[in-house]
Amino acid sequence: MRILTTVLSALALNAMALAAPAFSQTGASIGIAMPTKASARWIDDGNNMVKVLQERGYKTDLQYAEDDIPNQLAQIENMVTKGAKVLVIASIDGTTLSDALKQAADKGIKVIAYDRLIRDTPNVDYYATFDNFQVGVLQAASIVDALGLKDGKGPFNIELFGGSPDDNNAYFFYDGAMSVLQPYIDQKKLVVRSGQTGMQKVSTLRWDGATAQARMDNLLSAFYTDKRVDAVLSPYDGLSIGILSSLKGVGYGSGDMKMPIVSGQDAEVPSVKSMIAGEQYSSIFKDTRDLARVTADMVDAVLSGKEVKVNDTKTYNNGVKVVPAYLLKPVVVDKTNWEQVLVGSGYYKKEQIN
Repeated sequence: MRILTTVLSALALNAMALAAPAFSQTGASIGIAMPTKASARWIDDGNNMVKVLQERGYKTDLQYAEDDIPNQLAQIENMVTKGAKVLVIASIDGTTLSDALKQAADKGIKVIAYDRLIRDTPNVDYYATFDNFQVGVLQAASIVDALGLKDGKGPFNIELFGGSPDDNNAYFFYDGAMSVLQPYIDQKKLVVRSGQTGMQKVSTLRWDGATAQARMDNLLSAFYTDKRVDAVLSPYDGLSIGILSSLKGVGYGSGDMKMPIVSGQDAEVPSVKSMIAGEQYSSIFKDTRDLARVTADMVDAVLSGKEVKVNDTKTYNNGVKVVPAYLLKPVVVDKTNWEQVLVGSGYYKKEQIN
């Protein structure tokens, strides 16, 4: 897989979003609701949002709910009570916030859905995220390239994992991946030996790595005692680590049992190290610094009464309305380009990886 030109073009497209407009209401309070500190990715998101907003003169109220829905609801309601001018929300369950957001709307507080779409409410104004369908496309394409399917190789055995069923993004990731993989499944070049397909069967509640590991254990014992698994579609690095632990537990990655091709997302440090070690094959890098800047631009525009810049007004129907969105471009990373993309961009320091 050769992806450096794609990397450079995607990073260039992302950079186009980063020029901040003039802003007003310096000192206004911005509420930032994040789902959990269990993932390094969300810690980075929160830190980046605080950094960018404070640099622009805003006060920030950053709260983590530790994947507890009532806790997040209480945090948002508290932000409303304390007078936040804008709410930036990465929801745990995007269907549970209707009452809290009605309270916000009644007070004229604007709401920006951050990375995860908030569903079933008219009271979400904008959505800042990455191109989630494309994330899945890139994950699947990395598997296709690694297996040589375009060259006619196969058949190969593959198992599919999905994200949390209460996260709207999980469906975009899965649908994007299946848009690439399904033709090979139809041609029997890829075989899902378990027969488990579709988000109802392959989803992983709360993106929990232990849950993914347990399911992989079950798949291996039920369907692969005398067969080899060649690839695993994993939508997130935290799941990938659990899946890899299961695979290593039955001998993959040692002796003559080559590790399957395992995808991922978020380019978290443990998974970057895993890629370098020849275990996880690829991940998807989403530069949360760019997402923070785009979101801050939305805050600026909302509070200054200017037009909010979006680039998608069709895709993200939350069940009540189509939410105007700004989509950033994701980038594939693997052991051939991780240093250029992750260290070269300043996202990580090399000593964090080595």
